[in-house]
This record gives sequence, C-alpha cells and structure tokens, in this order.
Amino acid sequence: MTGTVYKSTGSWYTVKTMNGKFYECRIKGRFRLQGIKSTNPIAVGDIVEFQLETKNNTETGIINRIEERKNHIVRKSVNLSKQTHIIASNIDQVFLLVTIDNPPTLTSFIDRFLVTAEAYSIKTVLLFNKVDVYNEDTMFEVKYLKSIYTKIGYDCIEISAGTGYNIDKVKSLMLGKVSMFSGHSGVGKSTLVNAIEPSLNLKTKQISEQHMQGQHTTTFAEMFDLSFDAKIIDTPGIKGFGVVDMEKEEVGDYFPEFFAIKHECKFNNCLHIHEPKCAVKQALENDEIAYSRYRSYLQILEGEDEHYRTDNWDN
Repeated sequence: MTGTVYKSTGSWYTVKTMNGKFYECRIKGRFRLQGIKSTNPIAVGDIVEFQLETKNNTETGIINRIEERKNHIVRKSVNLSKQTHIIASNIDQVFLLVTIDNPPTLTSFIDRFLVTAEAYSIKTVLLFNKVDVYNEDTMFEVKYLKSIYTKIGYDCIEISAGTGYNIDKVKSLMLGKVSMFSGHSGVGKSTLVNAIEPSLNLKTKQISEQHMQGQHTTTFAEMFDLSFDAKIIDTPGIKGFGVVDMEKEEVGDYFPEFFAIKHECKFNNCLHIHEPKCAVKQALENDEIAYSRYRSYLQILEGEDEHYRTDNWDN
C-alpha cells in the first residue's frame, strides 16, 4: 500500500492512503543503516510504501520504502549537531512567521532559514504577524524589514492571526498546495492555523514573560487537510536554525541579491570577503545590499551558531 506521512512521533508514523484511510506504521530497523545522516529517516510529507500486519486484533503497517522526494527542508539536529533533522518533505511553499518582539525574530534567523529554503528550492513567504499590537516604532521596523526582503524578491505580508487581518491573502496563496508553517515558538503559528481553519482547534499558549519567548505547543510536525483544497504542515517552534551541508563557495548563491551580481566580480570563485573588485562588497558600500544580510552571510561562512536569546536586536 502507498500513502503520505501525516504525522511523525519519532517511532510511529501516521500514514494516509489514497482512499483516505489512516494507518499507524513503523519502519524496519535497516532503514537506519542506509547511510541516512538525519535523525529521522522518514518525515511528514514523505510518500511511503507499507505492508499491513495484524497483532492482537490491531492492524498496523510496516514501511518498507520511501519514494523519491520532490524536496525537503532540514536543520541541525538539536542534540546531535553533526546530524540533520528533516523538518518536512514534498513541500510547495513555506510560510515563515516573523514577530518584531514578544518574541523577537532576528534577521540572522530569517536569513538562515531563507538560505536553506533556497538551497532546497522551496518558495518562502514571510508573514509579519501581530501587527495589530505594534506601536509606531515597531511598525517602522516591520516596514524596514519588508523593504529589505521585498527588494530581494520575497513575498511579505503583514498579518494578525489574532484579529484575522490579511488571513484571506494567506489562504489564497495556499490553494491547491502543501504549505509548511514555521518560526520561533510564540510567533503565533497555531493561532494562525486556527484562524485559517478554526475546526482544527490547535492548542495555543501564552508568551513566557520571563524569557519573552513562546512555549512549545506543537511537539511533532503534522499535516492537516483543510476545507478549501489545501494542506498545511504545522511544525514545532524552533529557537535556532543551523545551516547544514553547504560548501563556502555555494552559500552566496542562495542569497539572491548576491547571485544576481556575482558575475561582475573579478574572480569566479569570489567569496565576497577580501577579494578585490568584488561586486557584492561594492553593492554593500552603495547601500544596494542590506548590511544585515551581508552580516548573516559572513556568520554562515564562519560557521557561527545562533544565540537568539542573548543577541541584541539590531540591523
């Protein structure tokens, strides 16, 4: 039988078949011995083949094959830094929720996420949430960030999951697609999903006042069928987003504004750091490239990990 993985709890997978029936499935042990470097060999969104077995009057499945993925998106494993964790696969687009404060989403996080999505050919839309509660200064920050990312070519939408502002725009982009929602804990992913499809009634929690960050409400990634010809993948809130499996020479190619002018650099293998006649550095001096983006690029090249709760919010 063939089906799509809708939920993963680490050892069991909820798989939906073409006829709409759900089965709880597990994998054969050898899956973990096939050179897969990720901590989870199977992810939500995977299309798998499985065989049914009955034990104690309970019918479950054993997954014996994963079909080739159209794409997938990964991050560094939380506990095993040398391994990756596949967040989801076969995605049409990602909605990255961004909040200026309560909790803050730093540009380093946004840029690392976008670089990874570019590397795996996944379209990303930035959703600036909670605009209904921002003051004038905070809204200026929203407008500033929107100008940076819109200029590069990313769709940016101001929304309020709490009031429903611009939710219709988000829904229109979701039609006929599998969309993943991601962002820090507390940015309003579950609230947004509930606004899009109230019948799901996902759990939400308040922001922790002590740390100004969200409390985890989604434990595992899970796919949901919606009532208007769309699917979503809700993911656990993530504090950091480490970039993996990239050579230094290719990182710049995943910054669209760098890639667009790299042919103007004197050297074909220019890393845009100390090389003479570098088009990227010249564009930076001319304020044609945002300093925050260039800083993120250097941090990725240097392999720096993120420290989201201690960094200052600056651009």
